[in-house]
Amino acid sequence: MKRFGIDIDGTVTSPESLLPHINDYFKLNLTLQDITQYELTEVLNISPQTFGKWFKEAEPTIYKESPLAPGAKKILDQWKEIHELYFISARRSDLIQLTKEWFNSQDLMYHHIELIGSHDKISTAKKHGVDIFFEDKHDNAVAISEELSIPVLLFNTPYNQKPIPDGVIRVNDWQEANSWVQAWLQNES
Repeated sequence: MKRFGIDIDGTVTSPESLLPHINDYFKLNLTLQDITQYELTEVLNISPQTFGKWFKEAEPTIYKESPLAPGAKKILDQWKEIHELYFISARRSDLIQLTKEWFNSQDLMYHHIELIGSHDKISTAKKHGVDIFFEDKHDNAVAISEELSIPVLLFNTPYNQKPIPDGVIRVNDWQEANSWVQAWLQNES
């Protein structure tokens, strides 16, 4: 049995989750292909203050309405029978109840959810002794891989296209992630 560290937003949820909310509020018409950087204020050309104020207010609604990434439930349902699923997210800790409600509404099982309120997931991943991590933020993936010497699967999006080191594996979807994980598990045993 392995312990999987899994990011939530843009990994378990669709990387497009934010877009309808951004487009609606800021009167834009963006697609995922337009989001070429993780830092949205630069893509949208909006001040961090304006975006931050909007995001803090919109965050609960966004998380409540986030659709699952295609294929995520099927794979996570398979993994939950064999492995421990530890969801580690940069969401604010006061959103834990809402997050658990979303998992329940999606009929997604978890062994542990930790909302750390920052993008620095290294200490949390280390504290829980995760064996592998699943992420969509480029610098997180690289830092976790290098610091913890564990494989990190980076879900491919237009906003995480910088080069990756050997320990980071780019996957296009949950099926590809599962194929890689199955080969890795076989290698480990």
